[in-house]
Amino acid sequence: MTATAIPAPSPTGGGAGVSAPARPRTRRNVELALLVFVIGILTVFAAVVEGNAIGEVTGDFWVQIAIIALIFGLAHVAVRFLAPYADPVILPAVALINGLGVAFLRRLDLAGVKAPQRAELSVFGGDGFRQLGWTAVAVVGAIVLLAIVRDHRSLSRYAYTLGLAGIVLVMIPAVLPSRFSSINGAKLWIKLPGLTIQPGEFAKICLLVFFAYYLVRKREVLSLASKRFLGIDFPRGRDLGPVVGVWLMSLLVLVFEKDLGTSLMYFGLFVVTLYIATERVSWLLIGLVLFLGGAFLAYFLGKTIGGPFLNFSERATTWLDPFGDANNKGYQLVQSLLGLGTGGLTGTGPGAGQPTKVPEVRTDFIFSGMGEEIGLFGLTALLVVYVLLVERGLRSAINVRDSFGKLFAGGLAFTIGLQVFVIVGGISQLIPLTGQTTPFLSAGGSSLVANWLLIGLLLRISDAGRRPAAGPPSIGLGGISTGGGGGAPVQIKEMPTEVVR
Repeated sequence: MTATAIPAPSPTGGGAGVSAPARPRTRRNVELALLVFVIGILTVFAAVVEGNAIGEVTGDFWVQIAIIALIFGLAHVAVRFLAPYADPVILPAVALINGLGVAFLRRLDLAGVKAPQRAELSVFGGDGFRQLGWTAVAVVGAIVLLAIVRDHRSLSRYAYTLGLAGIVLVMIPAVLPSRFSSINGAKLWIKLPGLTIQPGEFAKICLLVFFAYYLVRKREVLSLASKRFLGIDFPRGRDLGPVVGVWLMSLLVLVFEKDLGTSLMYFGLFVVTLYIATERVSWLLIGLVLFLGGAFLAYFLGKTIGGPFLNFSERATTWLDPFGDANNKGYQLVQSLLGLGTGGLTGTGPGAGQPTKVPEVRTDFIFSGMGEEIGLFGLTALLVVYVLLVERGLRSAINVRDSFGKLFAGGLAFTIGLQVFVIVGGISQLIPLTGQTTPFLSAGGSSLVANWLLIGLLLRISDAGRRPAAGPPSIGLGGISTGGGGGAPVQIKEMPTEVVR
């Protein structure tokens, strides 16, 4: 018996006949090119707005766009160093939506001034410049998050703490007196002198960390089937506890915070994350039945006994017949529908409509105001950008190697899609109106900061999923060491290499 020698690896990193794998490109130059294209779109939009609203393009129309370019340029540089393998489409997609929001708020500032004075309106004031300031704060927050969270898996260590923090943030507006938390009937805010915070925007991220961690640990139990009906495997009754618990929490949000959108978001996030973890369609069906049943129960109780259920029943009644509401509570929805109808297919043109006729056009109804001026084609293009952002988030979930990252990224991506559905469905009369803001588009500091933190986490997970594993196997004294996807090297025992003569 003689042992054959193992050939030493070549200096180029491979053994005999083995070449080192090509290092994948980071695609940061693609991201930069897309950002330049986005800035071009925003520049044209700002110029057309001034041309229609003022009658001329002033010499400082480019100032806010230049600041936007500086902010997103900083974000691009930070991503190059902190998350070099992140998806190159996520940042430009968000930059386009966020930039259009700033430009449209500037357009609303112009609409609030009489035509002869519009040319003198400073670019360093109004809601447009305020949103620009919040954009800077939000982007810096996302960069700081990328610098602190170098591995998304580290968040799982604080899952229970973050879950508790999320519940507390959700419940704070409900327990505060209405004068400190209620706007337009929904108790979603914390009113401070000169500042209004929507804690639920931050709660969704905290709760998603907990949901992902919990479901990774329990998915094998939750995947067990009890009975098969119509070709669908349904879970055991004893495993319904977590879903029922989150359902009850969402009903409490619906009743005490008087907002369908927030309730739908929290419950929808849990059910969808549960579906991703177990791949059981039955969980989606159970979640849909529970939510629709809870909403109908709240509507029925509001009609019969009133009390805390009254606000939801009134919103549902307005949704069913906004034009026939004797109390004129359907005025917002009517104006929203009229604005969308006036825009038609191509819109009146940026700066040429009357978006201020729609109440709360800066926040809840900004999609309606933009729809009048960019039309159905423009809104469709904007929705496609949102869909692209969600798709890239889901692709990040597919690419990442660990189960926690997959569930967390899937939940983050679905959060954006669900929030857009809730607000667009409300203003178009598909579902009752909600107090949600359109991500990255509506005016509001807390919403913008929270959503940029969400994007920071998506970039971190995308970087982990696209980052190449450690280099080729190397042979050491303890065996063959291979890259473990960013973790500790995995040791594989050396096999005997004897041949029989």
